[in-house]
Amino acid sequence: MTGRSVGDVSPEDLQFDEPLQLRSGASLGPYALRIETYGQLNSSRSNAVLVCHALNASHHVAGTYAGQAKNEGWWDNLVGPGKPLDTDRFFVIGVNNLGSCFGSTGPMHVNPATGRIWGADFPVVTVHDWVDAQVRVLDRLGITRLAAVLGGSLGGMQALDWALRYPERLDHCIAIATAPNLSAQNIAFNEVARRAIVTDPDFHGGHFYEHGVVPKRGLRVARMIGHITYLSDDVMAEKFGRELKTGQLGYSTQDIEFQIESYLRYQGDKFSDYFDANTYLLITRALDYFDPAREHGGDLSAAFASARAKFLLASFTTDWRFSPARSREIVKALVDNRLDVSYAEIDAPHGHDAFLLDDPRYHGVLRAYFERIAGGLT
Repeated sequence: MTGRSVGDVSPEDLQFDEPLQLRSGASLGPYALRIETYGQLNSSRSNAVLVCHALNASHHVAGTYAGQAKNEGWWDNLVGPGKPLDTDRFFVIGVNNLGSCFGSTGPMHVNPATGRIWGADFPVVTVHDWVDAQVRVLDRLGITRLAAVLGGSLGGMQALDWALRYPERLDHCIAIATAPNLSAQNIAFNEVARRAIVTDPDFHGGHFYEHGVVPKRGLRVARMIGHITYLSDDVMAEKFGRELKTGQLGYSTQDIEFQIESYLRYQGDKFSDYFDANTYLLITRALDYFDPAREHGGDLSAAFASARAKFLLASFTTDWRFSPARSREIVKALVDNRLDVSYAEIDAPHGHDAFLLDDPRYHGVLRAYFERIAGGLT
């Protein structure tokens, strides 16, 4: 990895009094959005890049928090001075989405209408709603047009939605390891994870806060299921294979026998300590709902007819959750509309998690593309 860290950073909370009309028909307000920014906005306000986060990430894209151990931003290997998204050239914005558990208004906060914690009563939010809220952040910052919107996985869906619904407000859309909608298999994985949570006796219909408990068992299983889908078979074989935890069989149906079991339990335990159960339900449902072609009779090319941005899409050969074939669907729809599109299909062994890792070919693609953007800045 080349470049430097942006160093210690501090989040900022933006308060919005005007209610946000949600796709579900409900409205939410007042609400707060937690953001972080890196680099400097240039005099023409033309170098802003919005980074959209995926399921369990947040506004904390890069840098560190002073006095806290192991708190690097989730895309710190990509964003910073001299890195592919160079904060010496770009003003980078990270926004924590509504419904999250990392600072923006969500199920863990108090509903001002009732004086009680929202819990399961927090309204369902969609990718459309998140993008509408991000637009308000840009308005608050005085940014009328973005140099680029960048996101991976669920973040890539938000980047695509920006290009479809606010075409006049961005120059470039960069969507990594994403899809135009979830397959039935992906929806199935999300549903199994949700059922693990809602059937936990400590869930209490989503109002577990009032009972002073957390549905950790459900969260652990949900994370274990999700984590399996983020890794490739090759990576699991290389890291763990059939290696035994103690070096010999224990002949137990309930104790940990294999290293891969130990790893998944560790990931589940860690996740259940910091992630909110209602947030997990909300975000996975937002994933399920995203489908821009639905409003066009299933015709993805028709859905992209409104887009005006230039596009970069990237996928990874071993990503079976958001496979290259799904990115190629998007590329075809863009080509059908005679839009400017670049596509990179990267041979990487890491599965879906590859978009978070420091692969030199992947970072080389992004570096070259952002250099192209920087060359066109006013």
